[in-house]
Amino acid sequence: MNFEGIIIGAATFLIIGIFHPIVIKAEYHFGKGCWWAFLLAGAGFIALSLFLKDTTLSTLAGVVAFSSFWSILELFHQEKRVQKGWFPKKPGRK
Repeated sequence: MNFEGIIIGAATFLIIGIFHPIVIKAEYHFGKGCWWAFLLAGAGFIALSLFLKDTTLSTLAGVVAFSSFWSILELFHQEKRVQKGWFPKKPGRK
């Protein structure tokens, strides 16, 4: 039996689930201006993915990379959700 697909699927589900609160916290504390940190993380995980010999780990590094890239878009969406009052705004932020 080959469990690699199930492992990758479950880990992808967890990675995406973990990035959701990370985006919310990042926007709250730093605003959308921290998008570059997600860009750098994504680029770093792409580089890591290229050098990992294990297929499962390489795939998971790729999932983290593209989750980081997607988080850039979500930061801007999160800012709009805060403006609509769906999420709290950090006190003192304009």
